[in-house]
Amino acid sequence: MNELSNNAYLAAYPALADSLPGRDLPWLQQLRNEALQVFGQTGFPGNREEEWRYTNLSALGKTGFAPAAVGAVDADWLNSYRLDNAFCVVLVNGCFASDLSRLEGLEGVTVNGLAEILTQNPAALEGKLGQAVASGEHNLVAFNNAWFGDGVTIEVAAKQVLDKPIQILHVVTEAGALAATRNLITIGDQAEAEIIETYVGSTDSYFTAAVNECLLGRNAGLTLTKVQLEADKAQHFGGTYVKQAQDSRFLHHNFALGGGLARSDIHSDLDKAAECSLNGLFVAGKRQHIDNHTRIKHLKPHGVSREFYKGVLDNRARGVFQGRVIVAENAQRTDSEMNNRNLLLSADAEVDTKPQLEIYNDDVKCSHGVTVGQLEEKSVFYLQSRGVDEATARNILTFAFANEMADKVENAELKGLLLNELLARFPAMSL
Repeated sequence: MNELSNNAYLAAYPALADSLPGRDLPWLQQLRNEALQVFGQTGFPGNREEEWRYTNLSALGKTGFAPAAVGAVDADWLNSYRLDNAFCVVLVNGCFASDLSRLEGLEGVTVNGLAEILTQNPAALEGKLGQAVASGEHNLVAFNNAWFGDGVTIEVAAKQVLDKPIQILHVVTEAGALAATRNLITIGDQAEAEIIETYVGSTDSYFTAAVNECLLGRNAGLTLTKVQLEADKAQHFGGTYVKQAQDSRFLHHNFALGGGLARSDIHSDLDKAAECSLNGLFVAGKRQHIDNHTRIKHLKPHGVSREFYKGVLDNRARGVFQGRVIVAENAQRTDSEMNNRNLLLSADAEVDTKPQLEIYNDDVKCSHGVTVGQLEEKSVFYLQSRGVDEATARNILTFAFANEMADKVENAELKGLLLNELLARFPAMSL
């Protein structure tokens, strides 16, 4: 990132800082100041950094993205993304919108706007923000630490099992808006919850910078699904950072289908006998760029992790998958598998894939695999021999390749939404 664009954000920060929540809290100001210092040193990550070598963020400096007011939201448009059988938290331009949220009947769970808690009960957040991810992770996390204005806190009480999922619906309605949000999700011991993140925009060019910190108690379970459907020229960064206590279970589904440039981080640290499963699908066309970075860190013995990501790239799109599994020295009997499969539909499409295993213990079972290819012409010919035209045959095969990941989602309503999104991209009327 060039120095001029960095300076533009830094020069605008002092005026913004007075409007950010928690400006009178020493511990929060320390977090923000440290983050600002980290960001001020080098700005947004550059492709000279190993974990960003395939992704160019220079577009962030071409527009002066700035926080925007909540504004009006078209009800019909919003409801087209709202799940009927779910509690719903709505964030508009990065701000918690209580009037648009639907939380009636939610028991055993505390849901609040982050800015509200920082004003009314900041002690509830002290020591938690920054626990799952530090500013030094990389400069987009530092940017979020310094710039976040709102978000949501979700705390599930111990032994509470939710009967319906909670949807966090991120909506951007203003061109040039910066939606910097921070979500803190706490799952108590032996509790179970499902949370669905949906990212959409009714305008064109904007910047979403969202960070989730998830803290899972002992024997707790969290299923978190991210559906990223940002506008064509939107810039998106979404990071989910998880701390898993002993015997906890974390299942993540990541569907990256929108945005001009989108980056997702999914990082989890596992305690003894914890389980982590990461599933992902990224679909891109035109000149889209979608980057997925995952990291699973086994810190204690008997951990289990499974990771399966697929990519579908068309036109001049570019996809990135960087998966990293770290097995610590005292993490005996770790069982880990990683698989990445990619389908290129155009000679101009490109995917960069980099699976990594870092193993510091001999008593483990770890493996990884990667494939990059095109549709098999034999399969296309087979469908044509059954009376299907070539274009439809290719769409059917591509849809089947992508739909395997949607089939891993157990929530029927969410699976239906994903099915519609995939059929819009690969129309196969004969299905």
